[in-house]
Amino acid sequence: MEVPASSLPTLRQLQFLTAIQSEGSFVAAAEAVGVTQPTLSAGIKELEAALGAVLVERGRNGAVLTPAGAEAAERAARTLREVEELVRAVQAAGKPFSGTFRLGAIPTIAPFLLPRVLPVLKQAHPRLRLQLREDLTARLAEGLRARTLDAAVIALPYSAHGIATAPVAEDEFLLLCPEDHPLAARNDLEPAHLKDEDVLLLEDGHCLREHALSVCRTAPGKRTADVGATSLATLVQMVAGGMGVTLLPKIAAEGGAAAGAHVAMRPFAEPVVGRSIGVAWREGGQREEEARMLADVLRELFKTSANRA
Repeated sequence: MEVPASSLPTLRQLQFLTAIQSEGSFVAAAEAVGVTQPTLSAGIKELEAALGAVLVERGRNGAVLTPAGAEAAERAARTLREVEELVRAVQAAGKPFSGTFRLGAIPTIAPFLLPRVLPVLKQAHPRLRLQLREDLTARLAEGLRARTLDAAVIALPYSAHGIATAPVAEDEFLLLCPEDHPLAARNDLEPAHLKDEDVLLLEDGHCLREHALSVCRTAPGKRTADVGATSLATLVQMVAGGMGVTLLPKIAAEGGAAAGAHVAMRPFAEPVVGRSIGVAWREGGQREEEARMLADVLRELFKTSANRA
């Protein structure tokens, strides 16, 4: 059955409803979407009339969505994301990296890689407007599926339904230890030497924790310290304070993660590949071509860096 045009909500009305859901009051919602409160209230009343249902209950403590309103708001959010993606796709048709591109990256990569790649992208694509988001892998993947991100730089391997990936480069581990630590003087360093050391790790949720643990498992009987740092910067300071040793990705070391700290960095005699760096995107998404192009740019960047070294 075809729905009469008079019963179809406008995009503006859908924006009003999702704003009320996120802000919790008419006043805050109106401010969020840039209209007056009477304008927003009138829009919601028109939407309720068109749909034939009460969507918002008004009270002293703010605005609460009814069950019908919550269902409508959820569908409205999906519709608005689809429309935004339509606009971006049309604007970018035939013009890769034009308009807004929403890029995510995990915290153990973002501060060390993005400063190197963003100027390259901006120079090659002056019309590009990047929106950056730093978060853990699982939440970045959810952002890709929800169409709130166009691509993400993550550690591989990573497998999730609806997410495609392309490898870029391998990132080896270096040992980070206090300056006066016995391992700082070794030229034959191998994972087995970690057997009697307290290896400091990032807290649960960081994929780098699992990559470091996989290296530690190659040292039978290895113990790890009962701590969980929230960032690489914290790990570096913990090592400098003599609390243990850690495994630092080479990309972070080259990016200055340990600059100024009283620590020693030592490579393993046989390079220990801690993880692969790659680009992820929503499988079959509108920005897949650009995500692949981003992977090519990063691949070339790593190759150039390796040649200079």
